[in-house]
Amino acid sequence: MKRGNEYFKNGNVGLVDELISGEYEAEVNGSETYIVNVTLKEGVITKLGCTCPYDMGPECKHEVAVMYYLQQELLNSTAESKENSTTEKGSTEKNPARKKTVVEQVDELLEKLSADDIKKYIRETCTKDRSFRELFISRHLYLVQEASKELYSNQIKAVVNSVTDRDGYIDYKEKGKIADAVSDLADTASAEIEAENYRVALFICYAILEEMADLINHGEDDSDGDFGGGIELAMSILLAICEEPIDESLRKELFDYCVQAFIKGKFDDVECSYSMLEIAISIIKGEKEKLTIAMALDSIKPNGERFDYNYKEAQQLKLKLIRKTESEENAQQFLEANLTNSDFRREIILKAIDDKEYNRAIELAKEGIKLDEKDKPGLADEWQWHLLQIYQQQNDTTNIILQTRYLFLNTSRYTPKDMLDILKKQIPPAEWQAYFNQLVEDRKKSERNVGFNRIAEMYVWEQQWENLMALLLKNPSLENISGYEKYLAPKYASQLIGLYQSGILRYMVHHVSRDHYKVACSYIGRMIKIGGREEANILIKNLRTLYPKRSALMDELGRV
Repeated sequence: MKRGNEYFKNGNVGLVDELISGEYEAEVNGSETYIVNVTLKEGVITKLGCTCPYDMGPECKHEVAVMYYLQQELLNSTAESKENSTTEKGSTEKNPARKKTVVEQVDELLEKLSADDIKKYIRETCTKDRSFRELFISRHLYLVQEASKELYSNQIKAVVNSVTDRDGYIDYKEKGKIADAVSDLADTASAEIEAENYRVALFICYAILEEMADLINHGEDDSDGDFGGGIELAMSILLAICEEPIDESLRKELFDYCVQAFIKGKFDDVECSYSMLEIAISIIKGEKEKLTIAMALDSIKPNGERFDYNYKEAQQLKLKLIRKTESEENAQQFLEANLTNSDFRREIILKAIDDKEYNRAIELAKEGIKLDEKDKPGLADEWQWHLLQIYQQQNDTTNIILQTRYLFLNTSRYTPKDMLDILKKQIPPAEWQAYFNQLVEDRKKSERNVGFNRIAEMYVWEQQWENLMALLLKNPSLENISGYEKYLAPKYASQLIGLYQSGILRYMVHHVSRDHYKVACSYIGRMIKIGGREEANILIKNLRTLYPKRSALMDELGRV
């Protein structure tokens, strides 16, 4: 914000054009000249982008500079509009002419030019400017050439070529043009679906998928997600086509394309091969096609690694294939036969719970714990959680207590406060305090390095302020004091003030930057807030005596 404001005040924002109403393109001059694009709707920014390489935050200084510029322009415009609206009736003052948008200027010129003038200009420019020629021809070739995948691929390639430098690298400043071209083609595909021209829409999808995959496969930088976003657009349109009443020849063509893309690994590097096969399953017909997909899936073998993504995805698709072409009974048999797949185990456990087959659900959960507790502790925790759900449905108090206690002491996946609340409902009130005290001790033992906060939060939940204060006295870091001050200040303000005093003195021994001094002074401020003004003054005096040469410290102390 600061650097962007400096750019704005120093006049670094150069030419600013309103392309169409609410869409601006601005030049910002710095070490280089960058282009910023902004879209406004009712005074709110809905789209923002810059051609600079900054990637350490959501916005760059160039974008901020343009925001300030547009804010000023809009405020001035609004002020002038109000001033003109209050001009007395009959006044000869005229509203200042609004600057025309780029589109309005172009439209005005096109109205003045003859068709022959326009043709001559385009012809001459195509001859002199290769980038313009490639874009113009590829964009309008559909008027004289039958629609095909190649037609739309060439459109994308023309845009790619136009932003590729002499060394064959895509200019990062111009990458957005590729994304815009793909987005336009995706809009065209959607329009073709509306017009029931499904084959044309498919050609566009194939072109986008293949060209974006090629860019990624050839190592082009996609850290901003432009190319991957194009693939997602194409996949969403393919799914939309599958929902339409396409004819049999087109269905077969799409089915074959998706299956072959999977078999040949066409989109392996862009991680949508399994999505292609999922599309094929959604439009499958007949035993022959079923066998084709089954054989493709059976070619994926387990690799024996801890996380076998490919094999798990293949199993998921095999299940979808069975559910699409066979009975639910067969699907359940497949699930049961592949319980090492955690998704399958989860599904069967949840179904058993729904069907009140609790013994079966318990058996599956315990098997899962034994299977996963060593290599996949997160999954083992989930199976423990399912056991708790089962015991709760059975109103099995003994096992609810045992299971909740285990989750409270051994996992962080489920909210400890929720676990404590479950325990409190199960333990008789007369026995709760003793149980809680033992739980505190067990929690200390359950972790190799017990954090202060893990025990302190238990005392907060139970509002045991005396125990919390005793714990704080053993762990008197400034962070701990400030973290639990709000709970303890009403009863233990004087003790907290004393802890702050000693803690700040310890802190200042080894911390010597202005930022550290600001931190120390913020803690002095907290002392004052809870009634320690006198103690704070004494501490400030001591610090001035101890560190008279730390000018930055003297400055910060003067602000307290």
